[in-house]
Amino acid sequence: MDTICFFTPHEGISLSDLSGLCGAELANPAFADRQVTGIAPLSRAGGGEITFAVSRAAVADLKKSRAAAVFVTSQFAGDVPEGVAALVTAAPQLAFALAGAILVPAAVRPVQLTSETGIAATATIDPSARLEDGVIVEAGAVIGARAEIGAGTVISSGSTIGPGTRIGRNCHVGPSATVQHALIGNNVILHPGVRIGQDGFGYVPGPAGLVKVPQIGRVIIQDGVEIGANSTVDRGALDDTVIGEGTKIDNLVQIAHNVRIGRNCIIVSQVGIAGSATLGDRVMIGGAAGVNGHLTVGDGAQIAARSGVAGNVPPGARWGGVPARPISAFLRDAAAANARAFGRRGKKSTDSSGDM
Repeated sequence: MDTICFFTPHEGISLSDLSGLCGAELANPAFADRQVTGIAPLSRAGGGEITFAVSRAAVADLKKSRAAAVFVTSQFAGDVPEGVAALVTAAPQLAFALAGAILVPAAVRPVQLTSETGIAATATIDPSARLEDGVIVEAGAVIGARAEIGAGTVISSGSTIGPGTRIGRNCHVGPSATVQHALIGNNVILHPGVRIGQDGFGYVPGPAGLVKVPQIGRVIIQDGVEIGANSTVDRGALDDTVIGEGTKIDNLVQIAHNVRIGRNCIIVSQVGIAGSATLGDRVMIGGAAGVNGHLTVGDGAQIAARSGVAGNVPPGARWGGVPARPISAFLRDAAAANARAFGRRGKKSTDSSGDM
């Protein structure tokens, strides 16, 4: 097996310290001074590594584990082998994620491509741009007129920051990303190839063909947002496109003009959200789902993968299917459709055998 690793192991932290930082209880104090340096899946975690188990399906691997320690609920603490430290918590996966951020911090935030500590000689920065102390601009990046960038932000190689764009502090703009017509808060991560602030898709039929509607809005991205590789966020037509604080967006997502997304939403890959749709706080949308324009998805609603949302979704609802509807109705309809399909096949099979 290739031994190359892109993430340097931690120098070591005691289980006593780590459990306190992750909100877990060390079941056996005898392991308090044991050092852990990395993370690994339950099936292959070994000495110095910490892992987690969350379900009955994991019990077989848990009983064979050779990890230094494992996060488990009290239900499965008795299945942890002798010699493996049990860290008991109501939320093992959350505790594991917190531990991972401590042990391999480079894996939770993009790192620089180069060792630049300031402005690369080959970066192009307009004289009217304002960069606070501590901004890093890598080779080949372009920063336009009147742009403003806060301290601790990294502008990666080949990326472009448009005129007048404002980016807050401790942000990361990935390689080859483009950001224009945008106001971006602090601690925002834009992964490679992200496109922010290009004009929205708006046309009106005219006698000689389609006439482009001017797109004069902005993109406003609040603190703590993360947007995955090759996702796109169009600027507003007349109003703004807004992405709320703490929202996380996967790769290959399209967000159209004037869309408003609330706080702490999760939007999975290949989702498309049409113009002027509004999502409340804590909305979750599964992969490859589509949301029609000019509708509202209420706070806390969940949309199943590959669904087509064509109407307003109430707060807290769970919808799925095409067109999307309450998940119970979708599953009932799917079961009935399968029953009809299998019934027809069975009839055809019987008829055919009768003709032989």
